[in-house]
Amino acid sequence: MGKPTGFKEFQRVEHGYAPVAERVRHYQEFTVPQDAATLARQGARCMDCGVPFCHSGCPVNNIIPDWNDLVYRNRWQDALTVLHSTNNFPEFTGRICPAPCEQACTLNLTDAPVTIKDIEYAIVETGFAEGWITPQPPARRTGKKVAVVGAGPAGMAAAQQLARAGHAVTLFEKNRQVGGLLRYGIPDFKLDKAVVERRAAQLAAEGVEIRTGVAVGVDVEASALLAGFDAVLLTGGSEKPRDLPIPGRDLNGVHFAMDFLAQNNRRVSGEAFDGPELLASGKHVVVIGGGDTGSDCVGTSNRHGALSVTQLEIMPRPPEKENKAVVWPLWPQKLRTSTSHDEGCERRWGVSALRFEGAGGQVSSLVCTQVDAKLQPVPGSEFTLKADLVLLAMGFVHPVHEGLLQQLGVARDGRGNVAADTERYQTSVDKVFAAGDMRRGQSLVVWAIREGRQAARAVDAYLMGASELPR
Repeated sequence: MGKPTGFKEFQRVEHGYAPVAERVRHYQEFTVPQDAATLARQGARCMDCGVPFCHSGCPVNNIIPDWNDLVYRNRWQDALTVLHSTNNFPEFTGRICPAPCEQACTLNLTDAPVTIKDIEYAIVETGFAEGWITPQPPARRTGKKVAVVGAGPAGMAAAQQLARAGHAVTLFEKNRQVGGLLRYGIPDFKLDKAVVERRAAQLAAEGVEIRTGVAVGVDVEASALLAGFDAVLLTGGSEKPRDLPIPGRDLNGVHFAMDFLAQNNRRVSGEAFDGPELLASGKHVVVIGGGDTGSDCVGTSNRHGALSVTQLEIMPRPPEKENKAVVWPLWPQKLRTSTSHDEGCERRWGVSALRFEGAGGQVSSLVCTQVDAKLQPVPGSEFTLKADLVLLAMGFVHPVHEGLLQQLGVARDGRGNVAADTERYQTSVDKVFAAGDMRRGQSLVVWAIREGRQAARAVDAYLMGASELPR
């Protein structure tokens, strides 16, 4: 794979970023891609591993060494074919995936893994630029009708696979545009929405009927789907946010992170939104939750012109570097700093919020405490932060149960997700399937794509008795 001595000859080189002072003035993507010659050298670094752990590190099991080798040999169109064989939307993962494949790379033992994510991004964007990515309508139609409910990455991947298998697919989406969290959660500066629209257009050209602005379970009864379709696949995501029921929670200025992020994405795209404007301009912002959603709140708040941004995490500060002898090739728990953090933010670990305080119904401060290893308050460690806007970014607990899921009566697991295994993806209700975050709980986009693809195969096998779709 690649050049046998490439990993010795070439150093790891990553893409660059526009300067902070420049990029915080807009919502455009700000990565600086590498040129083809640099990428060829990076592909050459891929070793002839006895066991390529990157395969298992990647949730969609990308055949990474093969397309690294093809890029090294300047066979970009062949690289695209290999990449698309396991991933419907590498332009999504090439932008926003945390790249567990790189953590599993053998060269990561020396902290210099192959730049797999950069190469993936370059392959698919070269494919679009060269016109190699075109609609692939099926050669034959099966006469079977499938409803896919939820047009996030799982739903989009499943809809595309099922359409290519010849089924008549209708993709339902309650919002005005497709994409799910790709459109309404992840900021434009990380994922330009034209990238999502580009794939949505391909799905439509392949025969997928996309019905936006339709909330199944509200605008359309679940019973109508059961009566009108041969199979129903639920890919509505995990949208019930984890709340923080402490004193002062009802004060104005305390909001769920997704309300803040979704509204901003709508504002950027010119889409109308309901409710009062949620802006960080001129405010002291506190983000509660140390994950990716919290990081997105940080970057968005800086672009609004916040006076200060503080991000709190209840867990202790992770180590700067993992012990590779213990964790490699698995995903390590270590300190990660995002581009949004680089743009300006105070980060505090081992902190729990005690109460919101304010006057006239408006939050003005947050009283916190340090916690010990058992997440218990440390006596005498209380402190107060200025807080004109507090964003709760503590994850999601399970799918919304009201409406669609209650009408269908599907069984749920102990965490409140729709119960289904990863072989048949079938729920407790006949001809109803579930995939993505709605089944597995909140997770990564790449896992959603994997489950959408696998569920499509399961649905196809259910309808036809067997399936030629890949897992």
